[in-house]
Amino acid sequence: MLDEIQKRLLREVADLHEIPEGAYNIRSNSASAGRRSTANIEITSKTDVSGLVIRIRPGTKNESVHIPVVLTESGLEETVYNDFYIGADADVVIVAGCGIDNCGPKDSRHDGVHRFFLERGARVRYVEKHYGSGTGAGKRILNPVTEVYQKENSFCEMEMVQIKGVDDTHRSTIAKLDAGAKLLVRERLMTHGEQKATSTYNVELNGAGSGADVVSRSVARDESYQKFDAKLIGNAPCSGHTECDSIIMDHGTILAVPGLEANHVDAALVHEAAIGKIAGEQIVKLMTLGLTEQEAEEQIINGFLQ
Repeated sequence: MLDEIQKRLLREVADLHEIPEGAYNIRSNSASAGRRSTANIEITSKTDVSGLVIRIRPGTKNESVHIPVVLTESGLEETVYNDFYIGADADVVIVAGCGIDNCGPKDSRHDGVHRFFLERGARVRYVEKHYGSGTGAGKRILNPVTEVYQKENSFCEMEMVQIKGVDDTHRSTIAKLDAGAKLLVRERLMTHGEQKATSTYNVELNGAGSGADVVSRSVARDESYQKFDAKLIGNAPCSGHTECDSIIMDHGTILAVPGLEANHVDAALVHEAAIGKIAGEQIVKLMTLGLTEQEAEEQIINGFLQ
């Protein structure tokens, strides 16, 4: 049974208002709070370390897997290892994410290591949301590690979201793509107070016709710090694009580090970065419609992070 705080965290990170359809595993304070497999999706526990093995049968279509995590005990620290095996020509949605509510004096931390193995022609949409709340002095720390291994003509779309309440995070993503494989990443991030957030991407385009598009949109407020470090490695005829589009406010700091390595004459790689403040004319325009300056800023930020 979940209490009201845990239910609220599930709504924030996985948009769950009730038990989801399809396969799921809900983790609460380092223990399973419920699990279900289906005929095409099998979820089992690892025996050597804490974590799951999720196997999706070849050809599975229009099914989903939910594996959210919630922490409400101050001082709880855990590392979880989840492996996803997606069969050939499957097409599924995987919803993860972690919510921490820390009302105590000790730091709470969840480190999730997710590995995805996509067989030929498989398609995955992966949604990972992070959220923090609570009135305690202890930090809310999340350090996700994502590894993606894509075989021929597979497609992986990743939505990485962190909008509120996480004090420290280091997101590390590694991807290796075979011929014709495509990777699409959309990261949305907002930091405030003295929060720190680092995102690193290392994408190897190893097969002919492979492609990656990694885009981060972020807002740094107050005294917070962000670093976006994205590296594309073209080892074959391929195309790759990374982009950092950020708004800086107050005394925030944003560092964008481009990394392009072409090891083939037909590797086409591009990096774009734009960091700036909210344009004054945008605020003035919204204020003429009756909004206060603060309300105008919030409207602009919400639209930017959609």
